[in-house]
Amino acid sequence: MRILALIESPNHVCYRYRIAPYRRALTDRGIELSVQPVSRRTIGRLLQWRRAAKYDAVWLQRRLPAVWQTALLRRWAGRLIYDFDDAIYQRDSYCEKDSHDAKRLSRFWAVMQAADLVFAGNEYLAQYAARYADAQLIDRVPTVVDTSRYTLATHESKGDGIDLVWIGQASTAPSLLEAAPCLTEVGRRLGNLRLRMIADTSVSIPAVNVEPIPWSASTETAELAASDIGISWLPDDSWSRGKCGLKVLQYMAAGLPVVANPVGMNGVLVRDGENGFLARTSEQWSEAISRLAGDPLLRAKMGAAGRQLVENQYSVHAWEEKVADSIARVIGAIDT
Repeated sequence: MRILALIESPNHVCYRYRIAPYRRALTDRGIELSVQPVSRRTIGRLLQWRRAAKYDAVWLQRRLPAVWQTALLRRWAGRLIYDFDDAIYQRDSYCEKDSHDAKRLSRFWAVMQAADLVFAGNEYLAQYAARYADAQLIDRVPTVVDTSRYTLATHESKGDGIDLVWIGQASTAPSLLEAAPCLTEVGRRLGNLRLRMIADTSVSIPAVNVEPIPWSASTETAELAASDIGISWLPDDSWSRGKCGLKVLQYMAAGLPVVANPVGMNGVLVRDGENGFLARTSEQWSEAISRLAGDPLLRAKMGAAGRQLVENQYSVHAWEEKVADSIARVIGAIDT
């Protein structure tokens, strides 16, 4: 059996966390996974679609082709699997236009109608997909991390301040700026607050010493483990409720407690008082970070609880058999 994954690029975060981790489990079931970036040109895309007939299934990730292109892919693909981990049927939080996008929504509808199996990154996305597809064809598959790659933070007592960490990219940096008033309040309270920003960009926040750290796949886990507290802030809107919490999962995999606002998956992953703190106001952020800054044993305890949650519910190990079995069933590689 052979399946073709059509993706943005092999370096794209969604491929690295939502398709690549399942190659081994698929191979164990006799399913060969091939990967190709979706062609940018229409003619190249149609040639890809046509060659898809050679495979038992196509695994399309996130892309929303024109309705007529989806119809052709459905015609030529043996089976169609669709994976999405954002509210791609609308515009994002920082678009100047209204969030509703009729073209995206019509394309999303077409893909939902065509798919034999849908992997939705969280319950919010799964419920939305069920408006346009048979709910029995929708699997909620969270974004997962390979915990074996992550070393644990040591949480030694520090006398020279505390290190927050934020990991992301330029497209999500505006959410960090929205948290700036809260972080400024913390910085003024503690007097020596560092923010290690692992990204392809940087920001400036009053009263906070921002340390830009270029992102690299080979160093990201070590940089996380060298920090003390992971932070996440999401705008309270429908786009953010579709986010799947990757940065929070990475913090927890590295054994870091997390301070986040209770929006979307932040409120699901962060269990207030157990593996971190949920905070909305500047006062709540200041209290949560100050408490963690002064108590390395609490940081270690919460970090261990977060690591355990990821290992049990959001790790490659926890999901690879389930995902591989769902794909095997839809292409007839195992009995239903």
